[in-house]
Amino acid sequence: MPTLIPDEQRRFALEVVRRLREAGFEAYWAGGCVRDRLLGREPVDYDVATNAEPERIRAIFGRRRTLALGAAFGVISVIGPKPAGLVEVTTFRRDAAYSDGRHPDSVSFSTAAEDASRRDFTINGMFYDPIEQRVIDFVGGREDLAAHIVRAIGRARERFAEDKLRMLRAVRFAAAFDFTLDGEARGAIAEMAAEIHVVSPERIAVEMRRLLADRNRAAGVRLLVETGLAEQLLPEIVPRGDSGRREMEAKLDFLARLGECGFPAALAALLAPCVDPAGAAEVCRRWKISNDDRERICRLVEHRDSLLGAAELPWSKLQPLLTADWIGDLLNLTEAASPAGAEAAAYCRQLLAMPPENLDPPPLLTGDDLLAAGIPAGPCYKIILQRVRDAQLDGQLADRAEALAMARVIVERGEGRGERGE
Repeated sequence: MPTLIPDEQRRFALEVVRRLREAGFEAYWAGGCVRDRLLGREPVDYDVATNAEPERIRAIFGRRRTLALGAAFGVISVIGPKPAGLVEVTTFRRDAAYSDGRHPDSVSFSTAAEDASRRDFTINGMFYDPIEQRVIDFVGGREDLAAHIVRAIGRARERFAEDKLRMLRAVRFAAAFDFTLDGEARGAIAEMAAEIHVVSPERIAVEMRRLLADRNRAAGVRLLVETGLAEQLLPEIVPRGDSGRREMEAKLDFLARLGECGFPAALAALLAPCVDPAGAAEVCRRWKISNDDRERICRLVEHRDSLLGAAELPWSKLQPLLTADWIGDLLNLTEAASPAGAEAAAYCRQLLAMPPENLDPPPLLTGDDLLAAGIPAGPCYKIILQRVRDAQLDGQLADRAEALAMARVIVERGEGRGERGE
């Protein structure tokens, strides 16, 4: 995927508006890009709203430069230069009923004011004219942006009934922008939290990924608990009783100290010590998280405290952790855990600066070596190789000959049978 360049995205989004205007239509930037620019943030992407209907949009920009995947909802994607990406152009519309609790059954084309009124939150319901450089606000979004409030457009319960995912998005926006969640919206979420299960696990995972990867993740988790969404989505973390509430406060402090980190580390920090690795795997399955992320999250839950006291660990215990592909996340978790954890993480980072041949020397033996030595193949190979590798790392073996001798002793003593190689 090409790297997007913000200046190129902005220029192309301006070009899209200008082309639509030259063809005689209304056209404005819409939604999140307007909100972000007013907040002084760089928009991730740009959306355009217009009174041009989908076929006219395709005629203006050409079929080879447009994608009609969302045409049923009045959405056409216009393809820009590679550094600019796509701009979604949506025809002003009003939505019919949302029978599935996620998408409108049908849409009909309308005016800019009607289009604004069908959107989710006032801070996302504004338009911006990049040619005349003026904000068009039919919903009071600018006032709520200045007051740091996340407020539904119209009646909160109606907006959430249309699209249940909006409940989770309200929490995420309030946390990410350090805004207050409007009382009506908060009350509606508390009443309707159980209906979040209408939303697909994949979409829930996308929102949770964004919430937990944000630096204000602690505020987001607090809101999840307070609104009742956590009880539905992550009952494992919901505090029970006074001790549970104290543990939750400690966990929120820990999440806040994490700073910049990815979703796997943040979710592992949230789940441990509420669940073991098997419990973490169950959460990942529930949200249909990728196998790679699930493996990483489970490892981080399993080893969250493993680097504490790193200076006293045998090298054969510490080295496999330092060479794991998730060591960066584990170091961040350890560092944020406590002052002792910060010392342990600093010590480990010093070790990671060692030359590669010292940090992770080639193993003295492989399975082929055991086979060539006449040792029958079988599950014992894993145990033998692990025992030999540990001895090598701890400086007990000097060369391949000593390693083979140790392997033979293990076989002769029957120490490779019935043991676990973990």
